Amino acid sequence: MPDEASPLAALDVPFGQFATWLEEAMASEPNDANAMVLATATPDGRPSARTVLLKGWDQDGFVFYTNTLSRKGGELAANRHACLLFHWKSRRRQIRIEGPVVDATAAEADAYFASRPRISRLGAHASDQSRPLPARAVLEARLAEAEARFPGEDIPRPDYWSGYRVVPAVIEFWQDMPFRLHDRSVYTRLDQRGDGAAWSVQKLFP
Repeated sequence: MPDEASPLAALDVPFGQFATWLEEAMASEPNDANAMVLATATPDGRPSARTVLLKGWDQDGFVFYTNTLSRKGGELAANRHACLLFHWKSRRRQIRIEGPVVDATAAEADAYFASRPRISRLGAHASDQSRPLPARAVLEARLAEAEARFPGEDIPRPDYWSGYRVVPAVIEFWQDMPFRLHDRSVYTRLDQRGDGAAWSVQKLFP
């Protein structure tokens, strides 16, 4: 936990600890310290997982962006719960976050989309994410078509490209310790609807 002298100490638990660990990971990980595994599931419980990038967070949740017609988008449309996992190997730490998922606002999605590199924005128009691709040349041709269609910087966000916010109901911090006697602390939001700011904390056996 941040000490009282740290500016992070003013943040509510468990977000102060998350901020501290993320900041430390940004300083030590060789790349993509904001990478997180996103686990989703179908309504009948068939899971899938992939790595995405955290693009924003606050006490209301953890935000990522994607093609909403992708596999993960389809699963989130049918089952509005997900799990996130940060694993910072160099720091021997993990954070696991569980909770319901809500859509980012159109304004949030527009603002982030506009901040992306031009080729990434064009790629959102060119790619039918998660669908079969006959050959790499097909993607390259579609990218060229998108470049011709949008020759300047004014590239609109596709309707099917947006963001999701995982609203934390449970956050677990895991720190590697010698002889596998790891330190684990799990925070549970007392108001599971997500309206309240109060959390309980419980240590777990490793």
